[in-house]
Amino acid sequence: MNVIHPTVHPIEAPPVTDAANNAIPRGRMKDMQGTPGTPGGLALRFFQFAFALVALCVMATTIDFPSVTAFRYLVAAVSLQSLWSLILAILDAYAILVRRRFRHPRVVSLFAIGDGITSTLTFTAACASAGITVLIGNDLNDCARNHCTRFETATAMAFMSWFAVSPSFLLNFWTLASK
Repeated sequence: MNVIHPTVHPIEAPPVTDAANNAIPRGRMKDMQGTPGTPGGLALRFFQFAFALVALCVMATTIDFPSVTAFRYLVAAVSLQSLWSLILAILDAYAILVRRRFRHPRVVSLFAIGDGITSTLTFTAACASAGITVLIGNDLNDCARNHCTRFETATAMAFMSWFAVSPSFLLNFWTLASK
């Protein structure tokens, strides 16, 4: 019998019965779409993976990307981003199938740290590649010899992947901070 008796301002406490103890509603906070284990989270992971994979494939099919360090960095960053997003998309799909959510603080912190690292790497690689693409296209006017369109496409897809991973990072970080 867990009844709190008022001591400062006496008021009449309602009688406690066994049926009243069992009827206490116990609910959980509703999951926000975009957090791990929700359909919104799976959609974000799919878009992260798709954009990173397109950026990787476009850059890898260009024969002269290894000549520029920023483009090699872009390939490495989007490779890591696509691998990370694919693994978490598989975990999200599994969580949806078994109707479970990722609520454990260590798991959520792992997701938040991983999203933070991969989003930072993808963003910096996209910025570096965009700078080199502008240098080649606008400043050197050397798009005739280089594959400027492919470089621009890969850079744009890397930015789109970063735009898709940012909400995942922010929602994971917010979920972690609210616990």
